[in-house]
This record gives sequence, C-alpha cells and structure tokens, in this order.
Amino acid sequence: MRWKALGVDYEMCGKDLIDSVTVSSKICRVLQAKPPENLIYELFLDENGQKISKSKGNGIAVEDWLRYGPPESLSLFMFQQPKRAKRLYFDVIPKTTDEYISFRSKIEAEQIEKKLENPVWHVHSGSIPTDPVPLTFSLLLNLASVCHAEDTEVIWGYIKGYSESASPEANLFLDKMAGYAVNYYRDFIQPSKVYRLPDAREKNAFSDLSNSLKALPNDATAEEIQTIVYEIGKNNEFENLRHWFQALYQVLLGQNQGPRFGSFVALYGISETVTLIQRVLDGENLTK
Repeated sequence: MRWKALGVDYEMCGKDLIDSVTVSSKICRVLQAKPPENLIYELFLDENGQKISKSKGNGIAVEDWLRYGPPESLSLFMFQQPKRAKRLYFDVIPKTTDEYISFRSKIEAEQIEKKLENPVWHVHSGSIPTDPVPLTFSLLLNLASVCHAEDTEVIWGYIKGYSESASPEANLFLDKMAGYAVNYYRDFIQPSKVYRLPDAREKNAFSDLSNSLKALPNDATAEEIQTIVYEIGKNNEFENLRHWFQALYQVLLGQNQGPRFGSFVALYGISETVTLIQRVLDGENLTK
C-alpha cells in the first residue's frame, strides 16, 4: 500500500526480504498499481563471515566508519557489487580508502567512456575533486604507527619532508586522512602492536640494510630503496622473501604486515629509518 500511495518506483532491500517483496508486488498489482523496480542486495557479514545482526552487535555503524575513514570510502564500499555479500568490519576501511584513492588517481587521464566505468565518477556525481593525494591511507597508518602519532602535526612533519609542495591547505583530502590515521592508530593499531627483536640472521640483514641505506642519497626514490631491500633479503638467503619483509614489519612496526617498504622509507626518511634500525640492533624495545 505504501508503494501505491507514495508512487514508489524503485526500492532496494536485502535478500532476507525477498518473500516480502514478492507478496507486496502481488498486493500492489491487485490495487491496480505497478510495483517498483527492486534491487535485491546481499547481506553484510562480519569478519568471520557471519551475518551482521543488531542483537549480536557484530557490525559497525556509519558513525564508526566515519571516525576512521572518509565518507567517499563508505560511498565506494556501498556502490561496488551490491549483489555480492560483503564483509563489513573495521579492517575494511583502510583497504576501501586506498581503493578510492586508486580510482581517483586514474580518472583524470581516462577517456569519458572509462570515466563512466570508474566508481569515483558516481561517488562524486561527475564532479571529481582535484587536490593531489600523493600517499595511500595504509602508508599513513604505518607512519602513524612508527612515530606514535597522537596528532596530525606529527604526520604532516613527515609528509612535508616527503613532498615540499604538500600542505593541509593544498591537499585537503590528505589532511583529512591524516586525522583518520591518528584515530585508527589510537584505537586499533596502538593497543595491538607487538614488537620483537630480530634473530641472528635477521640481525645481519638489518645491519646490511642500515649500511645500504646510509650509502643512498636523501632523495633516493621508493623504487631504488625497494630494490635494495629485495637484494638484501636474497643475499641473506631467506628461503621466502616474504619472511624477510615480515621480519621488517614485526621488528620495526610491531605488526605482521605493512606497506611497500621502499615507499615507507621514502616517506619516513632514510636517516630516520637508519636510526630506527640502529635502535633495534642495540636491543632497544620500540614499544615507546
């Protein structure tokens, strides 16, 4: 009756309401009205693949998402693949934010046909912001982690060292991300950080890395640094280079995974990274 009375011509609902939609459509036709076009979307799941339920409290609210990520990332999450079940939990926020940045960075160079296929075109209704976003959200999160950032000024100190032209005024979206990164770090990363000291072989590799970084110019690119990190892993005979990178993350960042390490060093600073490694080689606990 609501459909008929209000002239509803389009409505979305979850797959748990399929039977209700079927019955309501029949009632609408009996009332000599046309049922609305209907999009049935899949249910949202928690990190364990269970259906999100208000009674269980295993989901996240819109205001929770917006504390740790921009509204554009939430719009992208909702826009993409509505007919596929999606896992909705806090770890999705950084991933989706980086997807948004990736789509946004591509759209300016795309032909109009490709622009229309780009989700960011629809997120912004065709009016795409033009302020540069030179860094990923994941990279900012790891920066916040290693420098124990309690406010955005700390993060911006490193950003300006990475890109002299960057500023909160010129990079509005990046400035917002810095704030989200601080919130995410305080609430999720800081409480779960667990540092460890390197074993004997890892210690040798860290020493090699430190010496190699010292030989680089301060303006070395992320790719140049990444190449060196790979070579050191090979030279120290890690059977799986993944174990070398995992050691870097666990020892220096206190977590099991992290960003592309060359990009992180370029942002954090070569001399700062050398100092961080030396603290580890001296047996210092990086928790504080």
